[in-house]
Amino acid sequence: MPGQKNVTVFAMACHPDDIEFMMGGTLFLLKAAGCSLHYMNLANGCCGSTELSREETARVRRLEGRNAAQMIGAVFHESLADDLEVFYGPELIAKVTSVVRQIRPDIMLLPSPEDYMEDHMNTCRIGVTAAFSRCVPSYPGDPPAEATYQDVILYHALPYGLRDALRRPVLPDFTIDITSVIDDKERMLACHDSQKAWLDQTQGLNSYLQTMRDMSAEVAASAGMQGYAEGWRRHSHLGFSAVETDPLSELLERYCTARVG
Repeated sequence: MPGQKNVTVFAMACHPDDIEFMMGGTLFLLKAAGCSLHYMNLANGCCGSTELSREETARVRRLEGRNAAQMIGAVFHESLADDLEVFYGPELIAKVTSVVRQIRPDIMLLPSPEDYMEDHMNTCRIGVTAAFSRCVPSYPGDPPAEATYQDVILYHALPYGLRDALRRPVLPDFTIDITSVIDDKERMLACHDSQKAWLDQTQGLNSYLQTMRDMSAEVAASAGMQGYAEGWRRHSHLGFSAVETDPLSELLERYCTARVG
């Protein structure tokens, strides 16, 4: 896949700021490598405020997401569900399948299958099934869209907090050194200014920007690296690609460190 004229990357997470927290540095490096980027928050963030109404919160967080996508030069895709209504069911699978068929990604970046929050895990499952369904012509999608048959390789980010719901560490297959773009990642996350007060009030975070740096530093340290990193796990290629390939590691080879053991 590296060496093609253009590689299309689709990053889909659940809430506005999830992409920035766990995928943002990798996206900046992929953009520098010449990839075309697509950005989607499956949920609209409507519950992410203790002060604003649902409607106003969703409006503000949509604008913040658009600003973040613009900062990284990504195509912005609209959210499809309210917060806490991201369920693994036919409605969202059909809608996301049509988005995948529209984008025709070579690489999909998705949340971890294990996470502290159901919305995140359901987003992961929906993304995986939508990628699988892209090439099933008898599955129409919503709105109906023609099946596509390009290979797509799926990668899972680490969960927020780097642990599953039972506090067990989730270890990556490999890490990407994002030290050179950590300031860019912070500026991208800072687009979601509405979340500082929300996270401080509801999750006891001293500063969401510092929390992001601390997690990125922890990922790097666990790989024996200095600086900052993001971790990734590669999904099985079965059902998604004719051959087993690892384009993310190849595209970002100079930044990549494989886990030993």
